[in-house]
Amino acid sequence: MQSHSEFQSPPPGCPAHAGGQRTPLHGAEFAAAPEAFYETLRQHGPSAPVELAPGVEAELVTDYAAALHVLQNPDTFARDSRRWRALNEGRVPLDSPVLPMMMYRPNCLFSDGADHMRLRQSVTASLGRVDTHRLSRHVDRVAAYLISQFSSRGRVDLVADYAQLLPLLVFNDLFGCPAEIGDRLVFGISGIFDGVDAEKANEVLTEALLELVALKRRSPGEDITSWLMEHPSGLSDEEMVHQLVTLIAAGTEPTQNIIASALRLLLTDEKYASDQNAAGLLVDDAINDVLWNSAPIANYGVHYPVHDVELGGAKLPAGDPVVISFAAANTDPHLSTGRQLLSKRAHLAWGAGPHACPAKDPALLVSVLAIEKLLNTLPDIELALPAESLTWRPGPFHRALEVLPARFTPVRPERRASPVSATGRQMAENTPGRDGNGAQRGKWWSSFLSWWKV
Repeated sequence: MQSHSEFQSPPPGCPAHAGGQRTPLHGAEFAAAPEAFYETLRQHGPSAPVELAPGVEAELVTDYAAALHVLQNPDTFARDSRRWRALNEGRVPLDSPVLPMMMYRPNCLFSDGADHMRLRQSVTASLGRVDTHRLSRHVDRVAAYLISQFSSRGRVDLVADYAQLLPLLVFNDLFGCPAEIGDRLVFGISGIFDGVDAEKANEVLTEALLELVALKRRSPGEDITSWLMEHPSGLSDEEMVHQLVTLIAAGTEPTQNIIASALRLLLTDEKYASDQNAAGLLVDDAINDVLWNSAPIANYGVHYPVHDVELGGAKLPAGDPVVISFAAANTDPHLSTGRQLLSKRAHLAWGAGPHACPAKDPALLVSVLAIEKLLNTLPDIELALPAESLTWRPGPFHRALEVLPARFTPVRPERRASPVSATGRQMAENTPGRDGNGAQRGKWWSSFLSWWKV
């Protein structure tokens, strides 16, 4: 493995570092074959110029050692996006679909130094109070509910009907969301990741979280929102809202992508079908495979050089976005081919350094339990189309399946569904990224609460 002092230099006359055309990371072509894009970008050295969305330029770090160097040197590479030079100069479209994911928020993700330490401590302390036994029980209840909605049909889209919805229901419980507020979070979180009506999605998300913060100020409970408020850091309402945006997004989007991608492997890859007697171990191995080779958040961790700096021969101007490709870094050819066997923690799927994902432990627990519950309940489930026909959601930040159709022998639901509940597909169709219609919202959280009381 290279040290950061041994970064590969760009080839002489490299057009990417001489004002040439930038590689777009948006659109169907990138979503269909990101590995081919990363392979081409590696020819420019440890980083290459890309376009995240029309009019939004950035430098993408594809080299593992270079990525670690950026992630672990906050004095040189800051996270505060108020340094974003192009945005400050009016060169970024204000309706850009990536802006909600990159604009400054007063939370631990977009802060540095003492501010970051204060905000990060409130997050880690609050997440540390989560009872894993309570979390496990709730995952089991949510999984049973979702499975009951499709188990008698003999067919399912494991993305829309299961992986997308399960983390949202689970994390709504952890954050103490009442039904009406929880029903709007799916709109906001899905919208800002998919970049579909992102401005409206961000507005709805902010309004819902403001209501949640006001509710918990009046009536605190045993939930992460209330624990954040109790922390000695003394978070303001604005800081509370933006801490919650980061935490809920970090807990839900990566988790749904892990669940869906791991199920894809378990249902299609022969190495996971060879030993039916080691289901638990197979699930862990499949998730580890996903984290190494199909990072659920593929490109993010946006940094801004505090001064002009060189990275492997490329000049990075102060204030220009430097994005970490966790997906490309994990598959860096310079890494040992036995990297996955040597360590399950060396991958960068959760980031590294002071901004490493604080929600990885609950996200992993939710993923494992959700997959095991599904496979144990529907043991003969299989993919309903050839694996090579699967498609992926466009977007520069995530690696997310659009659909994962499966079939199985129909079974009687574990519990009778409430008359007011909708199927997972109906709920998913009323979220952005499916039809973009903000006027309709699937009442998935309300439905689950009603179902559980039956």
